[in-house]
Parts: sequence; structure tokens; C-alpha cells
Amino acid sequence: MKKSSLIKANIVIAVMLVALVGIGFSNAFVSVSTDPRVIYSGNSENNNVSFMINVYEGAEQVRDILDILDIYNVKTTFFIGGVWATKNIDLVKEIYTRGHELGNHGFYHRDHNTVDFDTNVQEISSCHKLISENIGIEMKLFAPPSGAYNVTTVDSAESLGYKTIMWTHDTIDWRDQNTDLIYKRATKDLSNGDLILMHPTKKTVEALTDILAFAVNNGFNPTTVSETIK
Repeated sequence: MKKSSLIKANIVIAVMLVALVGIGFSNAFVSVSTDPRVIYSGNSENNNVSFMINVYEGAEQVRDILDILDIYNVKTTFFIGGVWATKNIDLVKEIYTRGHELGNHGFYHRDHNTVDFDTNVQEISSCHKLISENIGIEMKLFAPPSGAYNVTTVDSAESLGYKTIMWTHDTIDWRDQNTDLIYKRATKDLSNGDLILMHPTKKTVEALTDILAFAVNNGFNPTTVSETIK
């Protein structure tokens, strides 16, 4: 066999081996970003958007946010962390009685992509039980802490009757304490069905009035995640 032919044969064999390895590992490295069960945005056929609030701290800021939402007659979804809820159950009740939707944000703020199926279930179900027993509702939406999830996370949430919720825009307000930056991230390229992630920080409170005003003045309807994704 000529040298050139030998090289070509080796290349073919190498390509075949890579393909076989890829097939063998395909189930282990599923890209979660392509999982159709994970929701990053809602229905673009109407003008609903949702400024969703993930809560693991900031009780005082939660109260301020509630007051601002009342001024604009806006309802939204608060994803509640279990540990925070155990210390602030009266405030969780107030969030609900003031007409807002409650979602599940896990119990201990774990990275759900690093734990097994049973631990995922325990994290979600513990928070669910706490809210169910104290508020009397059955939550159906789960927002993974830090946005950390994998197929196992989604499987565990689904087994409990939950939809896994991510976001379209992230204000990163927990890190960047800058009112103008939070406002820009919440409003830039805002489109029908968008889910905008926020947290109860002081700067978020400062930006929220202008954010809601922008949304309303541009024809959007700020509402709950459930309304936005249906």
C-alpha cells in the first residue's frame, strides 16, 4: 500500500472511532439548552412579560417591591427559597394575599446540576411542602437556584409536576449594584413573552418604577410567569 493510501485509511479509521465514541457518550452529555421542557420565554403572540423575582434574602426589599407593584397594579411571580421562607412565612403569605404567584426556588439554594435525582426531588419537594402547608397552594413552577440544572434536575422537577423555568433576560442585580445597569438589562430589546430575572436588592427597588413604566408605556403587560408562558 502506498504511503498516501495508508494515511487516508488511517484518517477514515480515526473518523469512525470518533463517531463511535460520540455515540457511546451521547446520553451522558446531553445539552440541557436543547431540552424542550425548559422554559426560557413565554408566548410571543401576546404582549405579556414577567419581571420574576427569585427570593433567598431581602425581606425589606420584598416589601418595597410589593408596594411598587401595587402602584402599577402589576402581579408577578416570586420564586421562594425554602430556608428564607421558614424565617419569613408571614411575608410569603402577604406576597400571596396581595395577588402574586408563588414559585419554587428549592430549599437550600443548592446547585441542582451537581446533585442526584433523589436530592433534587428532596430540595424541590421540601420547599413545596412548606408552602403548601402554610399557604395552602400547590406550586407548579420551579426556578433552579443560580440557573444550575441538567437533565436530572428537569426529570426530578417533572416527576413532581413542575415546569422548569429559566429566563430571557438576567439583570444580574444580585452582583451589579447599579440602578442604571439593572434598568438597561431589564428593558433592552424587551419583547413579547420575555421573562426577566430579578432579585430583591436595594438597587432593584430603585430601578423597578422606571422598569415598569417603560414596559407599560411601550405596550407590554407585566404579569405572572404562568400568564406569560401559557
